[in-house]
Amino acid sequence: MTEAICYFEPTHESGRALVRRGIRGEVVMLNLLRFREVADYSASPELAPEVPIRGAEAYDRYIAHTLPFLRRSGGDVLFMGEGGPLLIGPEGEHWDRMLLVRQSSVEAFMAFSLNEAYLAGIGHRIAGVTDTRLLPLIEQPRF
Repeated sequence: MTEAICYFEPTHESGRALVRRGIRGEVVMLNLLRFREVADYSASPELAPEVPIRGAEAYDRYIAHTLPFLRRSGGDVLFMGEGGPLLIGPEGEHWDRMLLVRQSSVEAFMAFSLNEAYLAGIGHRIAGVTDTRLLPLIEQPRF
């Protein structure tokens, strides 16, 4: 039996590929998230609540911590919604939540993602998420 591969962070190569795309102006990030049943704070015990919480609650704490830094960097959450099973896609695949995050530029996104004060709260994300996807999108002209 093969274990599924889970993804949490960009690789060095995927980061380089994003920069090489040469995106000018705004970029929207499509985030697909799958949560742990119970948050695992073993990597960031200093952030752990006194009693165990669900993975979705840990991610909500991450969002509350992150929004001020995101907004100061020129970004914002455009949409956040509850997911579920796919209508078109592999049977049995599901995503618990979806976000669309707008950033003013790829450079602003990169600077935001390296901000030390932002990174101080990333342990909530790590504790709550079991798998994720992040797809940079460029708006196309309307018909």
